[in-house]
Amino acid sequence: MNSVIPVLDPASPQAEAINNLFLQVLLISAVIFAIVTGLILIAISKGRRRQTLPDQNFGSEKAEIAWVIGPVIIVLWLVAISANLVITLNAIPDVKPQSADNAEEVQDVELIITGHQWWWEVEYPKAGVISANEIHIPADPKRKFRIRINSDDVIHSFWVPQLGPKIDAIPGRDNYLWLQASKPGTYQGRCSEYCGAQHAWMNFLVIGESEEEYQKWIAGQQKKPEATTLISPLAMAGREYFFKATCPRCHKIAGTSAQAMIGPDLTHFATRSEIGSGVLTNSTENLTLWLKNPQAVKPGCKMPNFKLSEQNLKQLVAYLETLK
Repeated sequence: MNSVIPVLDPASPQAEAINNLFLQVLLISAVIFAIVTGLILIAISKGRRRQTLPDQNFGSEKAEIAWVIGPVIIVLWLVAISANLVITLNAIPDVKPQSADNAEEVQDVELIITGHQWWWEVEYPKAGVISANEIHIPADPKRKFRIRINSDDVIHSFWVPQLGPKIDAIPGRDNYLWLQASKPGTYQGRCSEYCGAQHAWMNFLVIGESEEEYQKWIAGQQKKPEATTLISPLAMAGREYFFKATCPRCHKIAGTSAQAMIGPDLTHFATRSEIGSGVLTNSTENLTLWLKNPQAVKPGCKMPNFKLSEQNLKQLVAYLETLK
């Protein structure tokens, strides 16, 4: 992660354009502030040296017009450059759809992001890949990902400060955004719309990597977990317990009977960096802590405390760590 303020360290053309607009507005505001402050100081200075009241000026049409025209020009300029930025950021390829059926293809939707309380579902529809709280994209200044954003429950807001603008995730409505990274790196994303008790822990990561690494990641995500014959007896016992318990009623693991989508897809859980949408790093110790009592780690989350025995806890941890 970067040690500087993320919004001041743009890592995509979109974020750089927003940063440039911010600097222009900041410069204009600083000039106006300096002029007004200077005039006030001059007036104070002259007033303190006078022994009598200054000459009274009861108004001048020319002066009033001049003072109005200046601010109007500045406001119109700010409106123009802001509108140009919005239009540029949201522009889609100038291609007319041949039919309503391929309208989505024209928009080139490569990612579908769905907000949940309190985690993010990440789907690559063209590759048939589903993940959670971790987005992989090629780090290429010429490669843009068109993403469709919505919500499964309440209003959320998708924002990666270093990569571009934020956009709301609204139930029953699809919003669109370009996602792009100019250079390799791991970029912190957040929900920027208050959405409930664990809003502060509704984070995600965007990982920008080379095209080769990205394709390798996609290929790995398309594979099903290793055959059960290759896992340890402890992990095998964990697998049996997973499917005997209520876990499949909420989670999906590709290639198994677990196909529910209430909670995050666990197909390649062990490859992810974090647990609980950023509340813990993904390690054996933290996974044990999470499964032991999710409510103690992330109060109010949808996963209840199943009061697992120590043996079942070890078995589940061993099994989940095989899902690579």
